[in-house]
Amino acid sequence: MRALNWLIPILSALVVAAIMAGSTISTRLVLHAGEVAPRDILAPYDFTYQSKVLTEKKREAAARAVAKIYSPPDAAIARRQLARLKAACTFITAVRTDPYATTRQKMKDLAAVQGLHLSAEEARYLLTIDSNRWEQIQKEAERVLETMMRSPIREDQLEEARRNIPAFIDLSLSDRQAEIVQRLVEAFLAPNSLYSAELTEAARQRARESVKPVKRTFRRGETIVQRGQVLTDADIEALREYGLLRATTPWKLWLAPILLALATWAILSLYLLLRRSDLWNTHRPTLVLCTAFAIFLLGIRLTVTNGSLLPYLYPLPTFTLTLLLLFDAEIALVFTIPLIGLGVYGSATAFELGLYFALGGLIGMALLGKSQRLHSFIIAGAGITLTQMAVLLAIRLPLPSTDLGTMLGLLGSSAANGTVSAATALVLHYLLASYLGKVTVLQLLELSRPDQPLLQMLLREAPGTYQHSLQVANLAEQAAEAIGADALLTRVGALYHDIGKVARPHFFIENQPPGSPNPHAALAPRESARIIIGHVYEGLRLAEEHHLPKRIRDFIAEHHGTMLTRYQYALALKQAKEGEKVDPADFRYPGPRPQSKETAIVMLADGCEARARAEHPKNDAELHALVHDTIEDRVKQGQLTNSGLTLRDLITIEDVLVSALRSLYHPRIKYPSFKQEQKTIPLSALQPAQDEGENEANPH
Repeated sequence: MRALNWLIPILSALVVAAIMAGSTISTRLVLHAGEVAPRDILAPYDFTYQSKVLTEKKREAAARAVAKIYSPPDAAIARRQLARLKAACTFITAVRTDPYATTRQKMKDLAAVQGLHLSAEEARYLLTIDSNRWEQIQKEAERVLETMMRSPIREDQLEEARRNIPAFIDLSLSDRQAEIVQRLVEAFLAPNSLYSAELTEAARQRARESVKPVKRTFRRGETIVQRGQVLTDADIEALREYGLLRATTPWKLWLAPILLALATWAILSLYLLLRRSDLWNTHRPTLVLCTAFAIFLLGIRLTVTNGSLLPYLYPLPTFTLTLLLLFDAEIALVFTIPLIGLGVYGSATAFELGLYFALGGLIGMALLGKSQRLHSFIIAGAGITLTQMAVLLAIRLPLPSTDLGTMLGLLGSSAANGTVSAATALVLHYLLASYLGKVTVLQLLELSRPDQPLLQMLLREAPGTYQHSLQVANLAEQAAEAIGADALLTRVGALYHDIGKVARPHFFIENQPPGSPNPHAALAPRESARIIIGHVYEGLRLAEEHHLPKRIRDFIAEHHGTMLTRYQYALALKQAKEGEKVDPADFRYPGPRPQSKETAIVMLADGCEARARAEHPKNDAELHALVHDTIEDRVKQGQLTNSGLTLRDLITIEDVLVSALRSLYHPRIKYPSFKQEQKTIPLSALQPAQDEGENEANPH
């Protein structure tokens, strides 16, 4: 088994190296635009071809030469601005004639006129002039604005038009009046000749179409590129048309990705060996990690080299989400980052794809967490989609080559990617969890249904044990939630912990009718202990038959740990003859001791509930002592050594169990008989109806 732990990573490294090498061998060329020509390259024969590069450059130059086109002056804009000016003047008139406002308030009201910027001195003058002068200013402002708006004013000409306002003002006005007119016109002067993108683009398109295709001709022996020349797109096009470009030396294409893959895998293996020995020492987690890494790497390498949209459709975040659910966030990050790096290696859009997958996966992890609820997968898928869309928009929108069709295709790919990633992660988690000995929330919810066959069997064959299991489940769930353990797993495990009692239900006191004879009275202590301990073996057998997950079977095996059946052991010691030895092993549960917080909590809740039901504590002090003694007994016996529970956890669990048991076993009113009640108890002395119903609903 130890050799297998090393063999899996080594084989995976070879597979990853082969994937990288095989996917990198492509039609990469020696020469690219921007590189320097290593030698003179001559035309081998006469050849004429139509140059798309030069044709496009000439068309773009023709398009750039077309000036921007503006629409004619829009009379509607002039009318709107003139109406706004009149409305402002009406408001100013109302401010001037307001008999109740102070001068300070009036100046404040003038400052509220949008676009009107009056100095304090101008505002005071406007408030103090008589009505005739104010009327003259209004009319002049309207005339000047109307006159100027008849001429075309573009956005880039607005400031110049404002500077020319004084030239249109009647010279008969005083300087003060002219200043007020200028301020009013400035506030409402607006561009009326707007830039027309449609007309401009149409003109530029006509200019492009008017350019005839450029043909380029080389004679035999003519130099296409000279040594030391920086290659342009036109040079590369010419070499490609002649078929003079060749792929690089094959061994270089093989070596680079192989070295990168081996180095990456060596780092990941060291990480597992040194930091995550819990995964390294068991071959199943290592096998899942290595296989998933290789499969997803192969997928992304194949899609990166095929098509422009295919890489954006590939659900790589599935890998991240699946590792998060199966292991933890650290494993998911440590394996996702190298996967993305190797996946986009050598791609022309490596930076874009790297951000696309990395940010999408991170957001998916943050939104999904460990909840594993169905709605969490939906939210994670939506988060991945929106994040990847944002990455594409941020990178692609500034590029002039981006067109609407391409952008819509990319955004659609992002939407599909997020949806498929979340859905696939849900399926993979469900399939792989059982292989790794884990249990999913969906499985737990299914197992917790009352109509589950095993629970139905327990209800029919051992109803007392069924009720006991429900009580233990309630207690254990609250305790698990209080210390941050898996509450749902704890509850489901508690429901099944005593399932083995269905084999011989009447040998357990909770299933015995009141007053019935105890079947253990007729048995020897060893036989009695064997039957009681046997419910663990029967429970494991039933769990195996009904394919319960291993984590649920752990509750059946560990809820009694390796404790003794004390009553039978003590009775055996009492009945033993002088000199006869009693072997404690005959009275000890098979165990193991609880190996997790969840199984340990069920052990404590089971013991406390059973004692509370048997001893009927009369007050809080007795109940607290009962719970404390039960927990302390398990600690002294070493049953909690491997559970991972801390002293703080035990204190919290004790408080939760006391509180929960108090609500279950609080004192009840003992009701008199109906005949006695009629004779001796007056109606006024009875408890309120609410209390009666409360106690009748909880008879104990």
